[in-house]
Amino acid sequence: MAAITAPPARQKMSRRQRKEWIEGYLFASPFLIGFMIFIGFPMLYSIVLIFYDWDLLRPASFVGLENITKMFADPKVNKSLINSAYYTFIAVPFQMVISFTLAMALTQKLRLRDVYRAGFYMPIIVPLVASAVVWQRVFHPEFGILNEALGWIGIEGRKWLFDPSLAKPAFIFMSFWMIGRQMVIFIAGLGNIPESLMEAASLDGAGSWRRLWTVVIPLMTPLIFYNMVIAIVASFQTFVPAMIMTEGGPQDATLFAVLNIYRNGFQYFRMGYASALAWEFFLIVVGFTVAQFYISNRWVYYEEG
Repeated sequence: MAAITAPPARQKMSRRQRKEWIEGYLFASPFLIGFMIFIGFPMLYSIVLIFYDWDLLRPASFVGLENITKMFADPKVNKSLINSAYYTFIAVPFQMVISFTLAMALTQKLRLRDVYRAGFYMPIIVPLVASAVVWQRVFHPEFGILNEALGWIGIEGRKWLFDPSLAKPAFIFMSFWMIGRQMVIFIAGLGNIPESLMEAASLDGAGSWRRLWTVVIPLMTPLIFYNMVIAIVASFQTFVPAMIMTEGGPQDATLFAVLNIYRNGFQYFRMGYASALAWEFFLIVVGFTVAQFYISNRWVYYEEG
């Protein structure tokens, strides 16, 4: 009978490895401490606040599930979620198409190509508050440059931010101002497509459109997926433009979910109710993100080997 040997003893961490481990955590400690103080603890505490009524001035009082039941019965909650969904699922596909088209154009051999790239990316570095103020002026019904341009071609100007049916389309149009980040990512991906694949497709008789659909887009699906996930999460979190330009109006047409949470928390001082709204919104966004990762297995292609 063969002798049973004991498994080798677990090697102890050397002094050098222990030192590197300690140094690594020391360098990461500012981020870890900041995350726990400003993000981790507030998130955990907001779960407790869901079951309390607290206005920041008086002691919190336990109300059980009252905030949750009130949330499902509040028509403004459904209105804000519908507004956010409308904005996201219309704006994001257009952003993907426009940014990908610009990236395709700006990877060609053009004069002043770098100037065009910088020009389309530059709005990203402009603060959101400044952008919102500028676009509020652009959409002005009497002095706005958009209505002025429409007048040149014989189209009557519109009251963009004062008409409930045009307010969200105006915000969607404004979102195209911020596609520079997506464009830059697409440009980087297009630059990594092997020329040998394009040449092979050309030798097989594939034209420009055929190469686009059979070579370029399949190889770009990981970046398309990444940009789409980031854009959807960012669109759901739209807050600053609505707060500055319309304050949720007209007739709650631009009352997005994050703005509704802000109002209940910091204008009406319903911290418990705002916490319930925030966690509902968090679960919805996480659910959409998980669904995207699940569906991505059917259309996103990664290089293997």
